[in-house]
Amino acid sequence: MNKFLIGDFEGPLDLLLHLVKKSEMNISDLSLIEITEQYINFIKTMEEMNLDIASEYLVTAAELIEMKSRFLLPKPPKEEVDELELDPEEELKRRLLEYQKYKNSVNSFRILEDNRGSFFTKAPEKKELYSEEQVENDGSVSAYDLLEALQKLLERKEYSKPLNTKITKKELSVSDRVVKIRNILKKEKRIEFLSLLEELTKEYVVVTFLSILEMAKNKEIMLSQDSNFGTIILERVD
Repeated sequence: MNKFLIGDFEGPLDLLLHLVKKSEMNISDLSLIEITEQYINFIKTMEEMNLDIASEYLVTAAELIEMKSRFLLPKPPKEEVDELELDPEEELKRRLLEYQKYKNSVNSFRILEDNRGSFFTKAPEKKELYSEEQVENDGSVSAYDLLEALQKLLERKEYSKPLNTKITKKELSVSDRVVKIRNILKKEKRIEFLSLLEELTKEYVVVTFLSILEMAKNKEIMLSQDSNFGTIILERVD
C-alpha cells in the first residue's frame, strides 16, 4: 500500500475507488467493514510517514467509522425502521458509482483533448482573396453566379421591404417570360442580366431567373462576364 501516497489521489472518493479496485471487488459487492479498515489503515500509514493529511480525508474516515458502527449495531424491528433512513453500505456504493462515472467521463474528455491536439485549423477566409483580379472569359456562367448577382441587387434595393401598395395578382409563366426576353434580344443582341428585372417582386424575380436558365440550357443565349464577379451579360446566339 506504500506505493501510493496521499497526494496521488484527487480526494477521499478517489482513494476509496482505488482501494476497491486493489481488492478486486465490484462496487456492487462492496463490504463496508473491509473497505473502512483498508481506508483507515492507509490513513494511519500516511500519518506514520509524517505526511500531512488533508482534512477532507479525515472527515471521510470519521464518516466511514460512523457507517461501520451503525452497520454493526443490532437492526431494530422492521416496524421501527424509518423508511427515509438510507442503508450506510448502499449509500457508500451509490457515492462510489457516481464518482466512477464522473472519473470515466473526465478520462474520455482527456482522450478527446489529446486527439484534438493532433489537428490544426485556420480561420476561414474569403474566396476572393485567392481569386485573380481578371479572369479569361470562356463564355460560361454558372447558376451560382446568377444567384450571387441577384443577392447583391436585392441587398441594394432592400428587397425585404414591400415596394407596392396595390393588392393585385398577375399570373406569370416561364414560357411567357422567355418570349419577352427573346423579343428584347431581337432588338439588342447583348443586355445586362440585371436589366431584365424591371420589377422586384418575388414571383417576377423567380420566373425571370428560371427563364434565363431555360434559355441557356437550350443554347438560345450565352452568359458571360467581363471580369470575375463582374456584370453578367446575356448574348443572343444567332
